[in-house]
Amino acid sequence: MTENVCLAEKLRAGQSVVSAWATLPSPIFSNLFLKSGYEAITLDLQHGLLCAADARDSIREIVIGGGHAVARVRVGDFKNASWLLDLGAEAIIAPMINSAEDAKELVEFCKYPPVGARSYGAVGATMASGVSMDDYFAHANTKTLAIAMIETPEAYDTLEAILEVEGLDGIFVGPSDLSLTVSGGERVEPVAEKSLKMQKDIAKKTLRAGKIAGIYCVSKGHLQHSKAAGYQFMTFGTDSALFAGAASEAVKVLD
Repeated sequence: MTENVCLAEKLRAGQSVVSAWATLPSPIFSNLFLKSGYEAITLDLQHGLLCAADARDSIREIVIGGGHAVARVRVGDFKNASWLLDLGAEAIIAPMINSAEDAKELVEFCKYPPVGARSYGAVGATMASGVSMDDYFAHANTKTLAIAMIETPEAYDTLEAILEVEGLDGIFVGPSDLSLTVSGGERVEPVAEKSLKMQKDIAKKTLRAGKIAGIYCVSKGHLQHSKAAGYQFMTFGTDSALFAGAASEAVKVLD
């Protein structure tokens, strides 16, 4: 919520944003991502190692550093979605949203009345950004994003109904889980032909509904394919994988 253009404004203007993916429990990694050139960082509280304090400190680090903080919450953990927004996160990604009812519950916790039922008092967001509480409140419903993950056959089949939910700003595809669930647990093939076709269809329907299309990208080629399909918000580059890859290369000096 700084004077800079917020993430929502960039995405609604048609800009493409590539976010880093943070799983490790330290704001140091958020700082390093920002210094490396990332403008957005997504904190993974579902599968990552971050606890509440790590998320709090990482979000503050990102906001003060001029970046966009995004948080993926745990399954059904909508109450903490409100808290993470209060800390300064600009977007909440909620996993396993399989119906319009699920999406409505997400919106309830992410949006202030009359759209939702979020409680007033974004202390962390206002302290980190320097804006007043009144100014934050006046613009929060348009400047903060509620994003539903599409990663099951149920979600794919009811996508149009999910996209019709008032206050839902967009979707985020989990390509690995989508391929896993669609195959009945037989395969994890996020870039198989069938998977890519579904991802393209999801982007098309999302954009047609006037919503933001996001996706987790598993490779550079997948990112390029996703951008061509119309995805605007793409995550690529995970701290744990990047560190492990760099460490593996560095240790080769001993060979």
